[in-house]
Amino acid sequence: MPKPTTKNQLIETAQTERAALEQLLAELTPEQMTQPNVVGDWSAKDVLAHLIEWEQMVMHWYETGARGETPSVPSADYNWGKLPQLNHSIYLKHRDKPLPQIMDSFKASYTEMMNTVEAIPESELFTRKIYKWANNNPLAAYFISATSSHYRWARTELRKGFKRSK
Repeated sequence: MPKPTTKNQLIETAQTERAALEQLLAELTPEQMTQPNVVGDWSAKDVLAHLIEWEQMVMHWYETGARGETPSVPSADYNWGKLPQLNHSIYLKHRDKPLPQIMDSFKASYTEMMNTVEAIPESELFTRKIYKWANNNPLAAYFISATSSHYRWARTELRKGFKRSK
């Protein structure tokens, strides 16, 4: 699937990939959702917590940049070279949260993300160098990564993980 080049494409691609992920999730029992070692050490619940956290980080970067401030990207404690460590810290932060809480946050974060994208002018999404923190990337690149690309990754990895565990 080609990368979106318009706001409508970004939204439609995110919705399509999200629907496909939700269809897979609907097939899983609560026991399967919390089964460890499906994607590496992670359960499906942990994968969803990962998606939530990255959606929230991207929205934080955008909101901080929109205020004229410079966010710590990807986080205050980690640089891009430390993504495995950042992702592990996300896992540790959320691993003990109950499945219903993660599912509620998964829905709420997606709604917030899509509302945020809807509110950003298309020119702001696809023009490079508007936000210094984005390193010459258009803002859309970060929203695509946190939505459609991440949803596709999650669906693919969950399918592979559950096939291995059968």
